[in-house]
Amino acid sequence: MRVSRIGRVIGPSGGRMLQVSAAMLTAAGLLGAVPPAAASAHALDWTKQAPASSPPARYDAAMAYDAATKTVVLFGGDDGKSHNFGDTWTWNGSTWTKQAPAAHPAARYGAAMAYDAATKTVVLFGGVGFPGGRLGGTWTWNGSTWTKQAPASSPPALFDPAMAYDAATKTVVLFAHDTRGTTRATWTWNGSTWTKHAPASEPPNLSGVAMAYDAATGTVVLFGGFHPSFGNDTWTWNGSTWTRQAPASRPPARDMTAMAYDAATSTVVLFGGNDGQYLGDSWTWNGSTWTQQHPAVSPSARYSPAMAYDAATSTVVLFGGYGSSRRGAHRDTWTWG
Repeated sequence: MRVSRIGRVIGPSGGRMLQVSAAMLTAAGLLGAVPPAAASAHALDWTKQAPASSPPARYDAAMAYDAATKTVVLFGGDDGKSHNFGDTWTWNGSTWTKQAPAAHPAARYGAAMAYDAATKTVVLFGGVGFPGGRLGGTWTWNGSTWTKQAPASSPPALFDPAMAYDAATKTVVLFAHDTRGTTRATWTWNGSTWTKHAPASEPPNLSGVAMAYDAATGTVVLFGGFHPSFGNDTWTWNGSTWTRQAPASRPPARDMTAMAYDAATSTVVLFGGNDGQYLGDSWTWNGSTWTQQHPAVSPSARYSPAMAYDAATSTVVLFGGYGSSRRGAHRDTWTWG
């Protein structure tokens, strides 16, 4: 066992009436072209890729699909040996390329990232620098460099916030506990500033939650988290409030899992995480319940991998994470679908 830098021991439907159509998201570049029969033809399996180049091993990196450049963008992370990364990599469907932007955020792990279709930029917030503690600041990626924004209002410095682009409201949604882990908060980014919300209901103060936008239901989905114990509740955000769902089945409690919306099957895909042990299971959310998948091939058990849907190839991309097979950080690339 080891003790993480956040002090935990780690072992070796409230859907809105307005729904966003696949055509709208395809036009925004978030889904790609999805044929009607794609869901039934989907293999529901993981494939290990063999790229010519790859980022160094890491976990807790931030990742998002950049629809403007049709590439998956990865930033930062930690190598499991107290070294933080401040590098930017892009995935073009077959290999990784290290970018050399004129400016970039400070090295960090535990940041959140999402593509803002309204501004055609990738938005990054939060994380931890080592040493240095929690980080604030909003950065945007335009396909070639990073720019630090100066919003009129902003969340405080945060570790492991969760972010997703809400296509129905054209805002980036952020959920996180505060710097002391005592107060949860929901924020939205409109392309120029952050707005703190006061919803009628809200998930408890959780760290290490996973979040993704479910285009099939037009809601942001949140799962799991920790504080003061591991959870497995499912919550949905409809643009104004959170609703706790009651699915017939759900994954076991965990935090630091990976989640992304798979447009090819119109489901949210969840993989891995931590419940005191490393986890390597795959689940899908269809808007009302969770179903465990049993792929013939799968990444090894791990927590904090990076994951995003690649609309250009109609696959979910997973990179890295911290797992038991290496007793450290991974550098493998997997695709789902």
